[in-house]
Amino acid sequence: MIKGLNHITLAVRDVEESCHFYTDVLRCRLIARWARGAYLVAGDVWIALIVDPETRPAALPEYTHIAFSLDENDFPVVSQRIRDSGARIWKENESEGASLYFEDPNGHKLEVHVGDLGSRLADARQNPWPDLEILDRGV
Repeated sequence: MIKGLNHITLAVRDVEESCHFYTDVLRCRLIARWARGAYLVAGDVWIALIVDPETRPAALPEYTHIAFSLDENDFPVVSQRIRDSGARIWKENESEGASLYFEDPNGHKLEVHVGDLGSRLADARQNPWPDLEILDRGV
């Protein structure tokens, strides 16, 4: 049985540029670095940045993205730091909770979000989506 998320590996063009973005802008903690990669942590999530010559030239057009959790008090400072970094904003927030949708230097779509599954479902119960069915009432 799956116990949780183990790690996220992201292909990058330049490990130095990517380390700068993930440590200085997002404030992930750098654990290890070598010529072609780095290991960082964001909260309890292990992130591997690996140099790959096949790294995408631009963001994919789809909605797939990785969202990082933030406390409400931290959202204004973190979102401003992201904007100041020159990161491309790829979507405006339309959902419950404060969010900023942006790209890393390699076109990986990311989000910083205030809220969790419980707050999202509470909002969905009050403002139901078409055909919404909440199957686990324990959340």
